[in-house]
Amino acid sequence: NIKHDISVQISRIPAFVAHTDAVLQREIPGVRLVNFGHLGDGNLHYNVQAPAEGDTKAFLRDHEAQVNHLVYEAVAEFGGSFSAEHGIGELKADKLAKYQSPVALGMMRAIKTALDPQGIMNPGRVLQAA
Repeated sequence: NIKHDISVQISRIPAFVAHTDAVLQREIPGVRLVNFGHLGDGNLHYNVQAPAEGDTKAFLRDHEAQVNHLVYEAVAEFGGSFSAEHGIGELKADKLAKYQSPVALGMMRAIKTALDPQGIMNPGRVLQAA
């Protein structure tokens, strides 16, 4: 699976899923989609699997970056967040500047500075150097 922990406004989830499923099916024929989550708060685990007859390791190697890009762009188009319940972490830190507003990033940096003025807690993990 190529896993995504995203959020979209609850009322927009059906349209998001229909749109994103169609984009992925068009770009990677036969791809399988496994969506689940606690939709009552807009959090959706949007997972993408290799086609049934495909090699899963090759699928991950060849399509992970493309799938992530397509999903994250759709999330942005629908006004959602590319990282919801499980946070940014190291794996998505490089995407934060593209998918968060400068205001949100400024607020995150201010909170980080207030709680960790010496920058010793997980340096560079979520917030890259400004």
